[in-house]
This record gives sequence, C-alpha cells and structure tokens, in this order.
Amino acid sequence: MQREEKQLDSALEAIIMRVNDLKSAIASMIFKVEHEYETLNWPNFLDNFALISGHLTSLSKILSNEKAPNLRNLTVLPLHLSPEKDEELLRMTEGRISTFAHDLVPDYLRTKPDPLVESKMLAYEAKVANLTYDASHDYNKQVAQYNKVINHVWDIANKAREEWESETGSRTTQTQTSSSADTHLLVYAVGNGKGLKSDAAQMVQPGVNQVGGNMMVGRPGGQPQQPGQGPMVGQMGKAPSAIKTNIKAASQIHPYGR
Repeated sequence: MQREEKQLDSALEAIIMRVNDLKSAIASMIFKVEHEYETLNWPNFLDNFALISGHLTSLSKILSNEKAPNLRNLTVLPLHLSPEKDEELLRMTEGRISTFAHDLVPDYLRTKPDPLVESKMLAYEAKVANLTYDASHDYNKQVAQYNKVINHVWDIANKAREEWESETGSRTTQTQTSSSADTHLLVYAVGNGKGLKSDAAQMVQPGVNQVGGNMMVGRPGGQPQQPGQGPMVGQMGKAPSAIKTNIKAASQIHPYGR
C-alpha cells in the first residue's frame, strides 16, 4: 500500500510539473496574441503552438506509462465544503478559486465534459466517421491547393525582400563623388578669403591699361610714352593724326555771354 502511494505521489508530481509547463506556454501564447498582434508573425505563432504540442505529448507519455498509476480508478471527493473565503485555496489556485462551495464543486470535480460540449463532440465524431473517401479526397485537394497558394505568396514575399536587400546593399556600396575637405576649403575661400592671394598686381596681364599709369602698347619697341609727346591714336603701327587742336579752358566758353 505504501509503495502504491509513493508511485501515486511521484506520478502526480510529474503530472503537475508538465501541467504547469503547459499552462505557462498557453499563457505566453495568449499574451502574444492579445498584446503583440501587430508584430506577431506566422512562424512565431507556429513555434508557440509547437511548444504547446510538445508539452501535451510529454503529458500523454507520462499518463500512458506502465509505471504510472491508472488515474481512472481513483476518485476525488471533497472533504470540506464552505462558502467562506479560503486563503490557502486562493494561494494554491493562483487567485482563481477563493471558495470551495456547493455550487462550484460539480464544475471543478467534473470527470466528464459539459453536456453541451459533449453533445458537440459526439456530433463531430459521427460526422468524421461517416465521411466518405470522395469527400476526404476533396478536402485533401483543397488543402493542397491552399498550401500551393500560401507557398506562392511566400515566394513573392521572399523575392521582394531579396530585391529590397540588394537595392539597400548597392546604395551603401556606391562610390563617393564628393570630398568633404575640398568642400570645407571652398567654403572658407568664399566666406573668409582663405587661400586667396592678396597681390592684385599678379592678376594684371601684360599689355593692359592700368588706372593712372602709362601706355605700354602702340609704341614701336615697347617704349613708354614720354610726357610732352602727342597722343597716340589708333592701332599699333598707325601714324598719329596731323590735325592740331586748340583746347580752351572751360571758363572762357560760356553759352550765355553777358
């Protein structure tokens, strides 16, 4: 009798651990669906579903083990029913059950599904049992066509992603067509005159008149014009005009003489 009780305790402990893992996985999946639905994608959802399926498989292996006691032969009976709040029960059930009253015991200690749920399950099982080969073949055909459409959409999405990544990579590998150092030098030269020569004489080409200076062209041999010589009119090599002019002072010429 003690051996059977020890086996029952160890089996219940293992079952409780697997049930807690299953509960955590379901709670995590519900949290993602409710709060992360904008960023949740199908592969992550399938991963969470696979995790839940793995916990269910482990739980079924424990229950079907030969060393595990047959829980169908055991019965759970309430020892104490009270409508008052039980703090220990609230702690053990993580805040889900506060009282162990007469109206709650049939639901918590139920060994069979709810009558409405049980009737729906029986109807589904009868429908599956009466399913013909042609109908199942049509269902399989629809599933195959649906998978084909999903794979096509998946290929289009992958192709668009590859094109986008290639365009992004080509943008980052473009050759540089400007120099920041030259740009800074140009800005300093325009704004502050940095790098420009201040000697204006070096910018004057030979043979060009300067304000207040002597003429260097129009004279054979390149000799400058001396004071007292006549004006040099015309192009180089052309003789000066022989017409003499008499320039009077502006004060002697008055259009309104008195």
